Amino acid sequence: MSELRRDPVTNRWVVIATERAKRPVDFKRSFRSTAKESDCPFCPEQEKEPPLASFTEKGKSKAVDDPNWVVRVVPNLYPALTLKEKISGLNQAGPYTSLSGVGVHEVLVTNRDHEKELGLLSQQEVCLVIEAYLDRYLTHKRNSFLEYMLIMVNHGREAGMSKEHPHAQLFGLPLVPSNVVEELIGVRKYHQKTKSCVYCDLIRYEKEQKERIIYENERFLVFAPYASRAPFESWILPKRHQPFFESLDQSEQNDLADALKTVLFKLDEGLNDPPFNFYIHTTPYKDHYNGLFHWHLEIYPRLATFGGFELGSGVIINTTLPESCAEFLRNFFPK
Repeated sequence: MSELRRDPVTNRWVVIATERAKRPVDFKRSFRSTAKESDCPFCPEQEKEPPLASFTEKGKSKAVDDPNWVVRVVPNLYPALTLKEKISGLNQAGPYTSLSGVGVHEVLVTNRDHEKELGLLSQQEVCLVIEAYLDRYLTHKRNSFLEYMLIMVNHGREAGMSKEHPHAQLFGLPLVPSNVVEELIGVRKYHQKTKSCVYCDLIRYEKEQKERIIYENERFLVFAPYASRAPFESWILPKRHQPFFESLDQSEQNDLADALKTVLFKLDEGLNDPPFNFYIHTTPYKDHYNGLFHWHLEIYPRLATFGGFELGSGVIINTTLPESCAEFLRNFFPK
């Protein structure tokens, strides 16, 4: 019998369609993408005029031109947001509201190797990527007109990846995204009702139940959310209450690198390189929530498509039990 499950943060409903549920192994792809772009703009040997980086692991936040970079951040050549726009307030025209497209749009190239995805890097290499994330968070936090920094990764064409070379995109926004606002409101309402953090309560409950846990180390828990929107959706949460992603210390960076590398490697090997998105949700730069939020990283595999029911109702149908997906990944150890 199918089951309706409600997300305890956003209150969104998800249908877990157990009567037509697929086994986790059914999502394993029969092929890997092997084609390599002949003119990849991120491969060092193919760059004719490399853009001046705003970050490398050696140059940090200075404008640098390091030919031996391992991780680097460069401006997006076709930015969705730009600092060239004139900063202005909200514009009102009848019932419509607009805002000038002021912001930051950068690309973080996670390594020099065109074929080496994040889950295939060493833990030390993933630590360098996280260090770059933190650097950009803190750098753009100094821009008073920015409200939020969103870091996201598109992996695979089905997930919106425009260039095959592994990279992340960083958006400095003059507003807080609606998905984050929804979570912030949910966290505040839950705290008003229970005097506790919903994410901290989720961590405690998932550790007791164990059936949705995928991986954990000393400081982070990886689990399949109870109301998963997609097969193999996974969340990474710090075990201690931590509102700001950019406040990670070195030990936490190491454990986050371990958790992220582990779950991405399990997805890559277990499902044969599936498409996915991941993104970090953290407290906005201007914290109006008194530290109530609990930052986290969400991994959303693109293994299903939405139909008319999802688009018309806003309720997603997931044909796979989160518990089954968690068990598959938890017990998957590549040879």
